[in-house]
Amino acid sequence: MATKIRLKRIGRRNRPFYRMVVMDSRKRRDGAAIEELGWYNPIDASHSFVLKEDRILNWLKEGAQTTEAADKLLRRAGISHKWHLIKQGLNDSEVQKEMKKWEMNREKVLNDRNEKIKINIREQEKEVAAHDEEIVKEIIEDSPKTSTDKENDGHEKTDIEIDVIQSEKNEMEEE
Repeated sequence: MATKIRLKRIGRRNRPFYRMVVMDSRKRRDGAAIEELGWYNPIDASHSFVLKEDRILNWLKEGAQTTEAADKLLRRAGISHKWHLIKQGLNDSEVQKEMKKWEMNREKVLNDRNEKIKINIREQEKEVAAHDEEIVKEIIEDSPKTSTDKENDGHEKTDIEIDVIQSEKNEMEEE
């Protein structure tokens, strides 16, 4: 029998939830499964999947093939890498050592990814702030002079300029 490790959808409309199952490749997507190997929730990023590693490796040893989506989950969990090491003929201690290296590298990759995201967010915030300043300057330049309040530069200020100056002073006082 040609078996596949694949995802079986069980969530309601617009709320997908999947079970990772082993089933005959000729069965339909939501058909009867031979065995359930875990679950995957694409909506909850903090706790998105749980997999039975030993059963998955057992089915892979028996010749089960993974679908593309299931393989992505196995890669994310490190099971795919472990299966690769087992197929190379490494013993258990060598596999454990390589998996620890993989976990440390995975943590580094995730931390680097998070740092890049934070940097991009900061850059976008700076761009938005600069754009907002340009808009305020354009509004100030286009607005008519209505107030006779003069500061050190010696020209008349508009009401908008006075409001901007006062808001900047208030922000500086709050800091």
